[in-house]
Amino acid sequence: MKDAATTDTIFKEGMRLMGNHFEISIVGADETWAHTMITKAVDEIKRIEKLLTTYDESSETNQINQSAGIAPVKVCEETFRLIERSLRISHITQGAFDISYGSVDKSLWNFDAHMTSLPDAKTAKRMVRLINYRNIILDEEQMTVFLKEQGMRIGFGGIGKGYAAEMAKRVLNEAGVKSGIVNASGDLTAWGYQPDGTPWTIGIVNPNFAGKIFSYMNVTDVAVATSGNYEKFVLINGVKYSHTIDPHTGLPVKGIKSVTIISPNAEIADAMATPVTIMGIKAGLDMINQIKDIEAIVIDDNDVIYTTKNLHFT
Repeated sequence: MKDAATTDTIFKEGMRLMGNHFEISIVGADETWAHTMITKAVDEIKRIEKLLTTYDESSETNQINQSAGIAPVKVCEETFRLIERSLRISHITQGAFDISYGSVDKSLWNFDAHMTSLPDAKTAKRMVRLINYRNIILDEEQMTVFLKEQGMRIGFGGIGKGYAAEMAKRVLNEAGVKSGIVNASGDLTAWGYQPDGTPWTIGIVNPNFAGKIFSYMNVTDVAVATSGNYEKFVLINGVKYSHTIDPHTGLPVKGIKSVTIISPNAEIADAMATPVTIMGIKAGLDMINQIKDIEAIVIDDNDVIYTTKNLHFT
């Protein structure tokens, strides 16, 4: 038998999935096997994309949205459980995470060159009135989802990438991949070790220079997700406004440049990054400190770094 420590290599492939850049890396000795494994992961992500997309009229997500205020929609257990977990996160975050954000009209915040002024507070508040996770009604017995008000829409932009990464990792684990990374455009899950036996090294993005790294972490069996105002924003009168909208006000959040969540699960890491941004430094970190096995790194508008109490970060 060959010595895996000397023959293993990292095989890596990048591709566009779910509207984002994914990169899948796995450790193995055989290139053909590695590419077969990566294809399995890609097929799983495509399957999830088909389930959750709002761009396909026949997707379960769209069927739920089209029946808002009219009738419950029967869905598969996978969709049902993801929505169920999403509502649990909404409850924990006091609505800062809310999959019914899809109700916001794109004309309110389009974050492109045509946007030259902020909507007034009254207009913004009116536009977000349909965002309310409490109006997503689940019936476990019938396995149905019902949006109580017409015009309501759900979307999985805040949790879907992390869920897809976690499911791709599961497929790879079940197929015998002992070590790898699934990176969903910055939301990633890493397990096992590099060929030389050391943990994976991942970078924390510098929010002032997108694409540049300001610090590195050595990790294994962990997921990391970052939400930052460097990803998508608009400049109005010299002020940068983040694409992260507070669902309570309809206006962009201020004060935080980026939030990085470290968790054993990519779905949780993805879902928790935005709520901390919306809740603010003190409330966000207080919340994370109360949840087992989750840590956070927050960078404010003045480049001051804050962390949860168990994270020693320099």
